[in-house]
Amino acid sequence: MPALRDPAELCGLWRRSLIEWPEGRRDTSSSVRWLQGIRAFIDLRQPADGDRVAHARCRDGLSIDDCLWLARQEGFAGHIGFDGAHFEWLRSIDFQPKARHPDAGSLAWEGDVLVERGRDSDYVEHWRREASRATRPVGALALRAIDAATTAVLLRVGRDFMFARDRAVVPSAHRTLGECVSQAPTLLHSQQLVDCEISAGTVSADGLRILASTLPYRIGDVVDPRIDGDSVSTADRASDGRAIRRRWRITAREGELGALAATQGATGGTS
Repeated sequence: MPALRDPAELCGLWRRSLIEWPEGRRDTSSSVRWLQGIRAFIDLRQPADGDRVAHARCRDGLSIDDCLWLARQEGFAGHIGFDGAHFEWLRSIDFQPKARHPDAGSLAWEGDVLVERGRDSDYVEHWRREASRATRPVGALALRAIDAATTAVLLRVGRDFMFARDRAVVPSAHRTLGECVSQAPTLLHSQQLVDCEISAGTVSADGLRILASTLPYRIGDVVDPRIDGDSVSTADRASDGRAIRRRWRITAREGELGALAATQGATGGTS
């Protein structure tokens, strides 16, 4: 299989069709999307029964069972590295607690399937790029809240975008989020543990509209980034569901900054 060695070749929206482990476990049903920019990336992974918490309208309305279901999800954001043999997805935001091993693997083509093989843990994943999707414009912002330590990443590639916002409460490392939620002392703490947003959507005439998210009450919302020099604000929801705007300081950027402002290039074609 011809190995992929140039990170620039990864730009675009990818869907996973398979992950399998040596003991025979495999998953072909989860909804997994990976958006790769120049270096920035965001990844969202959700179980097939994704409508289980569709009734949720805000964080304060989540039950403990809702939190336990949401804790089954995965998602992360950061930037990609390459050492000449292996790619590493360096995570600045992770829906699950910090893992024991880096997220690193080799990539090689097998026909139109990109095969990823783990470096530090043994797994195989199959990826297919959404060939009909445009790969320009490309732009990404790394953000830090002006009034808190919370971080976020906003990434656009063509008409696809993803947005990641970290939680304020840090879960214990080297455990699953489900374990952390089940052992939380209060319902509020469980709600805070799952309050990490990884959202995906498309750019249209009315803005960056969310179509899938770790937070079900965000689906249908518009992120609406408003950039002002070195700061940006985004539309969001308070814990009780009220519409709010979060204010961020830009800590890093790549690509076309204008691509992240509202709907610039929303009707662009495939490249």
